[in-house]
Amino acid sequence: MEKVCKQKEAGGKKYFCYFELMLQVIGGKWKSNIVYQLGSFPTLRFGEFKKKMPDVSEKMLIQQLRELEKDGMVKRKVYRQVPPKVEYSLTELGSSLVPILIALRDWGAHYEKERGRYQFFKDKDHVEKSYDFLPKSGKPAVEKEATDKTVKNQL
Repeated sequence: MEKVCKQKEAGGKKYFCYFELMLQVIGGKWKSNIVYQLGSFPTLRFGEFKKKMPDVSEKMLIQQLRELEKDGMVKRKVYRQVPPKVEYSLTELGSSLVPILIALRDWGAHYEKERGRYQFFKDKDHVEKSYDFLPKSGKPAVEKEATDKTVKNQL
């Protein structure tokens, strides 16, 4: 007998299975990268995101940060000063996703190895740049810090 999933709702999102819900929360080109970046650094300001993710438009970055905040993945702290200062950090729920994103990143590195080395791409100024996210040691730079943070949150 085949099990039929019934439609559910959580956080204002309608879904039939958990995988569908997960994709609604972190799917797309930028959300997982935003969470991954915040797993690597305790807080980031908008300009720092732009430096770390130069291909995302300002409008899209704002939209994705707002959605992640609404979904409880990201905290936004506004400092009342001139010029205005806004910092973003992960919530406990957002931090729980970091080890999963590290595993997905590692799978991407494996895929790259199996399918051929990365190519160099030209940026808007026609300068070659690589998208090699692993440090020379072969170990992810954020793995230790993210794992420590996740372990602390699980205790």
